[in-house]
Amino acid sequence: MRAPAALENQITKANADNIKAKIVAEGANGPTTPETDRILFEKGVFLIPAILANSGGVTSNYFEGVQNLTRRHWTVEDTNEKLETKMVKAFNDVYDLSKKHKTDTRNRALILGVGRVAEAIKTLGLWP
Repeated sequence: MRAPAALENQITKANADNIKAKIVAEGANGPTTPETDRILFEKGVFLIPAILANSGGVTSNYFEGVQNLTRRHWTVEDTNEKLETKMVKAFNDVYDLSKKHKTDTRNRALILGVGRVAEAIKTLGLWP
């Protein structure tokens, strides 16, 4: 078994047809080349893109920042519960949109993320 978890460009159009897995979860940044997304999608391989699969650490860092700013301390259980809620919602949002629009999950994750940033800028303006 191999996991795309260390190097970029490990799954390419040259080897994508050899993928037998039903699910590929990217553990590295960009282990799958952009042209490979379509091949995997058409093969029925469910791709969990790095932007989604690796977001738990960033989210945990955000939680740490919130605790520092508010001078509060959450238990490990509270933190894990908050993290699970965020991660499950993020996954479901991407999954639901990819099914609705019949597109691959990477494009849906990127479109969703860019849309959220655009909405935040529209609502809050540029900071500072």
